[in-house]
Amino acid sequence: VQLQASGGGSVQAGGSLRLSCAPSRRPFNIRTMGWYRQTPGKERELVASVTPGGATKYADSVKGRFTISRDNAKNTIDLQMNSLKAEDTAVYYCHAEIILTMWDGRANYWGQGTLVTVSS
Repeated sequence: VQLQASGGGSVQAGGSLRLSCAPSRRPFNIRTMGWYRQTPGKERELVASVTPGGATKYADSVKGRFTISRDNAKNTIDLQMNSLKAEDTAVYYCHAEIILTMWDGRANYWGQGTLVTVSS
């Protein structure tokens, strides 16, 4: 299974973008899903995550501006990013904890990354 991300692009500061992520096929189960981001020379950091039950977690830097949502029926997540700042510029990666079949354990899967560029 692969995670397919979409929605990156370029926007001016103060603008909005929406990222989406979906698995290429339905696995047995998906646990926590989320978005991470990375800039050159820095470690990948958590932006936002959501559990199957809807519990969310956000980086302090995006609280109040970003909203993560999840559709459990489709196993998809979206990240609505508002009031974007230049410091939000990064490659954003979709992440999911996936159990492929009923005989498998939980494993980490990553999308290919989508670039978000915010110009000031």
